[in-house]
Amino acid sequence: MTDENRIDELIADLQEGSMEVRRAATDELGARGEAAIEPLIAVMLESDNDVRWYAARALVRIGEPAVEPLLRAMHAGEDRDFRRYAMAALAGIGAPAVEPLIAVIEEGDPDLQPFAAMALCKIGEPAIDPILRLMHHPDPAMQERAALLLWKMGEPGAEALTAALEAGWAGKR
Repeated sequence: MTDENRIDELIADLQEGSMEVRRAATDELGARGEAAIEPLIAVMLESDNDVRWYAARALVRIGEPAVEPLLRAMHAGEDRDFRRYAMAALAGIGAPAVEPLIAVIEEGDPDLQPFAAMALCKIGEPAIDPILRLMHHPDPAMQERAALLLWKMGEPGAEALTAALEAGWAGKR
């Protein structure tokens, strides 16, 4: 059996299997690495939220190689549920997703920014310094967006925001 055939079988298990079968398929798809990324994204685009959740978990296991393909799919499609699960996967991937998510914030796409912001807040500590960099942005709206992101992040972000504001950092280059 080829790797591609096995991936197709595992994708089918995500869609139709019992919870135990879906969990096992998630683990194996995650272990398959880059070869499973596009099929997982495809199934996320066309399936219900239960399947999206399992596919997102497999993408988290794959990690950094899934970041750019997930973001490309988010730019190409408009399905809010897909975007929500894709951002959950990006948040689960963590630090490797931070800079690409910062780029989404900087692009200013009003449809994607809320999802990127949510993922950055969930990533937490690894996102603080890159968000603080946005406070140097020449656009006051971007500075405000960065401050709100840090605030929304909770204690670690709020502490960093407070320190930056006390140091007079916002808006200075």
